[in-house]
Amino acid sequence: MKVVGRAMSTIGDRMLIIQCDAAQLPPLYSEVTDRKMQPVGKILDLFGNIKAPYAAVLCKGKCTVQPNEKLFTK
Repeated sequence: MKVVGRAMSTIGDRMLIIQCDAAQLPPLYSEVTDRKMQPVGKILDLFGNIKAPYAAVLCKGKCTVQPNEKLFTK
């Protein structure tokens, strides 16, 4: 299990913005899970500064992730 980053905010019902760790950038379209290994969604885009990147995640359903919660990939 690799840490993707921390949830920052949601856009609408199904889009989630995550602040990533620059040393452990996840690949595009990888599955994102919460700490209980429940699927959250897929990474659609990586953007922002090289030292402080962000990821846009399309959630499978209504996005219920709390701000500042850690998210993971397999």
